[in-house]
Amino acid sequence: MIILNSRQCLLLAAVAFLTGCGKQERTEAVQLAKVLAEKKANFASANTIEKDFVSSARAWCGGITSNGSGRGVELDQNATVAAELAKSAVAVSMQLSQVRQAVDGQPLKEEYPRDVRNVLITQLTKRQRLLQDIRASLEQSATQFLEFRHSKAYVGDTYPDGIGKLDALLHTYKAPEDAVGTALAALKAKYRLSDSEL
Repeated sequence: MIILNSRQCLLLAAVAFLTGCGKQERTEAVQLAKVLAEKKANFASANTIEKDFVSSARAWCGGITSNGSGRGVELDQNATVAAELAKSAVAVSMQLSQVRQAVDGQPLKEEYPRDVRNVLITQLTKRQRLLQDIRASLEQSATQFLEFRHSKAYVGDTYPDGIGKLDALLHTYKAPEDAVGTALAALKAKYRLSDSEL
């Protein structure tokens, strides 16, 4: 029979406690990494759609800021394009929202997995706000194009206020990074996660 003194008992208790905490942290990291791996394709799709959408919006917006909104049928066409681009902004934002909700839904208590999740949620939220601003400018422009169509004072060489706002947003826009891939790589590196665990 082995008799342990109080010092040895404390040491064993500390080791058991630390081992248990490490296990909990790793479990949370694996759970979060699984969600990120699941959502990686959706996120990549959102990035592709967003890049195409912004590229189209830049070309269209640049033509209007250079040449004005046009007249007659051109105004109707511009209103239609603005409305369609606004729908694209909503579609991208919805895909990002699905990723954000899945990540946010993870009950994490340990610091590192929580920090990884919080950084990712902050990045996704920031992108969604930018997309909302772009969508609002497009919707405002669509309405103003139609107003120009019915205005006798409009001569065709100006453009809606919303286009000015949109142009400014598109000039400061930076292409999205693979935030989900970065978060997943950080978890894999820190906890030495294998693909079979995901």
